[in-house]
Amino acid sequence: MPSARLLATTNAVAFLVAANAKIDIRSLQFQELEDKVREFGEPLYRARQIADWLYQKRVQSFDEMTDLPQEFRSRLAEQFDFSKSAIVRVLGSHDTTRKFLLRLNDESLIETVLIPASPALYGSRSDRRTICVSTQVGCAYGCKFCASGLDGFSRNLKPNEIVDQIIAVERETGEKIDNIVFMGMGEPLANFENMMRAIRIINAPWGLGIGARHITVSTSGLAPQIRKLADEPLQIRLAISLHGATDAVRNQIMPINRRYNVETLLAVCDYYASRKKQRLTFEYILIAGVNDVDEQARALARHAKRLSAKVNLIPYNTVHGLVWSRPAQDRQEKFLSILREHGVAATLRREKGHDIDAACGQLRLQTKRELETASS
Repeated sequence: MPSARLLATTNAVAFLVAANAKIDIRSLQFQELEDKVREFGEPLYRARQIADWLYQKRVQSFDEMTDLPQEFRSRLAEQFDFSKSAIVRVLGSHDTTRKFLLRLNDESLIETVLIPASPALYGSRSDRRTICVSTQVGCAYGCKFCASGLDGFSRNLKPNEIVDQIIAVERETGEKIDNIVFMGMGEPLANFENMMRAIRIINAPWGLGIGARHITVSTSGLAPQIRKLADEPLQIRLAISLHGATDAVRNQIMPINRRYNVETLLAVCDYYASRKKQRLTFEYILIAGVNDVDEQARALARHAKRLSAKVNLIPYNTVHGLVWSRPAQDRQEKFLSILREHGVAATLRREKGHDIDAACGQLRLQTKRELETASS
């Protein structure tokens, strides 16, 4: 009879396998690497060697793992995939927000954004480099102001495809990334298992070694998954993409609110806050004439005070083809002042990426349309 550990490993890996497809070796946890090494009859230190090649030396093929026996490398290549994410387009320049368009093995396009240091961004140091990673190809949640879902939802990203965004950008820029936000394309909590596997690799000493407190997961409001995340042992940060302080406003721009309304969302945030040491953050995109009135600011202040949450105000980045726009500067400042008058820790994000269409999904959508036009 198989051991309990082997069964657990088999079950953990099974969900990664599509029909007739290999698992990418960079989707495995260290224990799973050890189990495979044991299965191959190799000494356990081979697992550490593999992890070093993957996450320290950042090789891109089994052939480059030169201190492993050739026969062992061949067996690994037979059982595991080694996919590549290629950066095909970059907008922005050094010391500014830069957006990277990546092409995956199946030709899918995803976006990653490298954000320059900003003390207002989740307590980051002045020298910190933050990367905003995607978790899905497209998005199924249909927030009315967002470009990610305009071209529909294709699939979830695998753990290796999430982690490789960080590795690919570090390779391209030569910069060390030490702050991760899951705020790119897709709803992270809708890809919960793959996201958590990626986070464990990002956090682990044998992986990328980035501390849990420097990892932030953002959600549009999937209440059951927030509860599930609260029960995870890692002290990662949570940001709620609220964007409307009442059901009337949130229903208008975020369809998820019809399933999990504001009070349901706040209740599960209460549970999260009771389980974690990290303060919650409310993300709030300011949209002119939609959610930027004083009444919304006061309601948002009540929610933030209830949870001792911080508020990050983000002026809307215009998306081609959508009707929304950002409020005038004085309206942004007034909204911020109301929050602060109510004792809420709030920041107003200054211009970062507006000139390069840095909002989620815009570069991907633009590139796909250019390719379609060129081929027609």
